[in-house]
Amino acid sequence: MANLNLEKAKQKWFGFERRFLQMTTVLAVEELSKCYGQKKAVDNISFKVHRGEVLGLLGPNGAGKTTAIRMIMGILPVDRGKVVFSFNGSLSPIEKSMVGYLPEERGLYDDARVIDNLVYLSGLKNKSPHEARREGEAWLKRVGLADYKNQRLDKLSKGMQQKVQFIASILHKPQLVLLDEPFSGLDPVNQDFFKEIIRELQAAGVTVLLSAHQMNLVEELCDSIFLINHGREVLSGKLQDIKRSYKESSVELHFDPSGDSSFIKEIPGMRILKLEPGQAILRYSGASINELLQQIGSRLTIAEITVRKPPLHEIFIETVKERGETHESA
Repeated sequence: MANLNLEKAKQKWFGFERRFLQMTTVLAVEELSKCYGQKKAVDNISFKVHRGEVLGLLGPNGAGKTTAIRMIMGILPVDRGKVVFSFNGSLSPIEKSMVGYLPEERGLYDDARVIDNLVYLSGLKNKSPHEARREGEAWLKRVGLADYKNQRLDKLSKGMQQKVQFIASILHKPQLVLLDEPFSGLDPVNQDFFKEIIRELQAAGVTVLLSAHQMNLVEELCDSIFLINHGREVLSGKLQDIKRSYKESSVELHFDPSGDSSFIKEIPGMRILKLEPGQAILRYSGASINELLQQIGSRLTIAEITVRKPPLHEIFIETVKERGETHESA
């Protein structure tokens, strides 16, 4: 019986291995679980991140995102499931020199100079001190911290420290980058700047796993998403496919305020978010957007109309409600 179980395990593993390599997967997570006492922090989640992809591991605070990333990085032991990496076409445990990691909590040395932090941490990933110093100084200049390279880290603001942490995660030029709440402590200008860098990493062929609770902030970056709530999967797949298949469309109208818009309430499949003279914000799940627009346009003088799928945050909340679950603020 023991030999039979071992053979079944081998078949399952090698079948998983073949699927893994065929899809140019850089990271595969299979049936990953973690419990703290009776609480399931991560509950049987599985996903893959493909080469050159930005995958968003998204969900509200406390959903289990950081726990999952720490298991992927080998910081926390796995209760159940497995994590497999593939660099240069072969399966392997995590190779730290191939992976960049920006933790949710700072992983820097507060009493050391900024440039010394970068040189030391890059050295742990097999980068030479000379290259690390030269490229680290170039990155500090780019993010506006060139004048702070010899400052102790604890003299910098939270946002500045986040920039240094970000540089430390990519300075050794990894193939895979795991970013846990990368926009924490950043103002909107620097959030946009970080988005630009993430897009550049992807354009250079780097694979990115991006964890965040601000769904509307990061959804424009993601090719695919894996949404979790209370440690369990809620939605996953290509972001465009998820939005395309969502039942409702968001419709925003601006029209001549003298027109009578009360008929909109009677349209089947219509959910009113806001309706006042000259403006309507709607959710429509009827059969045809074209017919809806023709019906409205025949009775109101339209100044502006926008039709799109709702933001990911809203799709998440509605999906959780349909499943009868609660959720923290996302």
